[in-house]
Amino acid sequence: MADMPQSPDTLAPNGRVIMISGATGGIGAAFATRLHGDGFRVSLGARDVDRARHQFADFDPERVFVHRFEATDAETAGAWVDATAERFGRIDGLINNAGVLRQISMTEGDETVLDDLWAINVKAPYRLTRLALPHLKAGGNGRVINVASTDGKRYRDGVSVGYAMTKHAVLALTHATKFAAWEEGVRVTALCPGAVDTEMIANIPGVTPKAQRLRPETLGEIVALLLRLPNNALVAEMVVNTRLESGF
Repeated sequence: MADMPQSPDTLAPNGRVIMISGATGGIGAAFATRLHGDGFRVSLGARDVDRARHQFADFDPERVFVHRFEATDAETAGAWVDATAERFGRIDGLINNAGVLRQISMTEGDETVLDDLWAINVKAPYRLTRLALPHLKAGGNGRVINVASTDGKRYRDGVSVGYAMTKHAVLALTHATKFAAWEEGVRVTALCPGAVDTEMIANIPGVTPKAQRLRPETLGEIVALLLRLPNNALVAEMVVNTRLESGF
């Protein structure tokens, strides 16, 4: 466990339970590794439980829990939240990280692609947030981090219009959640990174060159900070760009 310097104004990680969806992917794994190393307890939602258990086999078994979560299967969301609360007795944070990028434009692509994007990128985090909110409210300093994108802040020609639509919706979900649970101390952030060096964007034409992409570990550093901030230091949107653009 990392020996973290602790300001009296920040929240200590010890004992706090953070749920992370899409935990076996590049970004999710970086979140899990960083938060576990900082002393958090982590509940990892993954489609392939065996893979996740193998991937995180070196984690402290007292501070890690792996459960099946399939973004398109509503029952797995409720089962994961319930099992996490039963295992640890509390839920202090939810990171909605699971997502997909599939190509659809105004002239090309089938609407079923849009259906998949909406189900995974929007409905799944909405569902998980609703289910986790009672637990997050109970602790007085619950945290929700929704992984959006710079594509949720503007539209850039050539980007999947369906992907951009869903990431704009994630920002709306973030602000709606903020209003729904403010009085109970829940704080919510939309994390909006530019291109991250993961398999999801590896083969997309015209994507940001590899050397210029964000490392997943960089986002892990940011998430660790967001989870430590006190209630009076809300960061509603965190844009982390890889390119020079007007406005952000």
